[in-house]
Amino acid sequence: MIALLVLLVIIAVIVFWVIGVYNRLVSLRNRFKNAFAQIDVQLKRRYDLIPNLVEVAKGYMKHERETLEAVIAARNQAVTANSKAVVDPSDAASVQQLAAAEGTLTASLGKMFALSEAYPDLKANENMIQLTEELTSTENKIAFARQAYNDSVMQYNTGIEQFPGSVIANSFGFKAGELLQATESAEERKAVKVSF
Repeated sequence: MIALLVLLVIIAVIVFWVIGVYNRLVSLRNRFKNAFAQIDVQLKRRYDLIPNLVEVAKGYMKHERETLEAVIAARNQAVTANSKAVVDPSDAASVQQLAAAEGTLTASLGKMFALSEAYPDLKANENMIQLTEELTSTENKIAFARQAYNDSVMQYNTGIEQFPGSVIANSFGFKAGELLQATESAEERKAVKVSF
């Protein structure tokens, strides 16, 4: 009788332990998905600002049509990549595609801003100033949201890789989360050179 009671207590402890580890992993996974949702909110704000910014610049930068079209094309590519990543932030391929698209968009915006330096009337335009300030603020919020996301993914990945969480994670199909990393090549990291 005592042996049976001890066995039942051991089984109950193991069951509660498995439930506790499983619930912790679910909580960590939900935190990193929530962190990705915060990035999504800021990215949508960014995507909404860019067409307005390009529209204001069009009036002044008539000879820079290729640059402005590149910004819009990069924005559209980033919107598409973001919509795929939002569906499942734990899908490594979609997160990597988003990071690459965001890198391209950032580079395109950098070229546009560098070229806008040659247009004093554009720099002084009230709409351009306001949109640039809003975009800068949004970029800062995106950077903070990315950092929070990466912190959440790191905690989650640590939880599913460490023993005993790894046993439960493997048993229930928890996949590692993908960190958002800079995807720029050495060439893209160089300062934009503008000469007229």
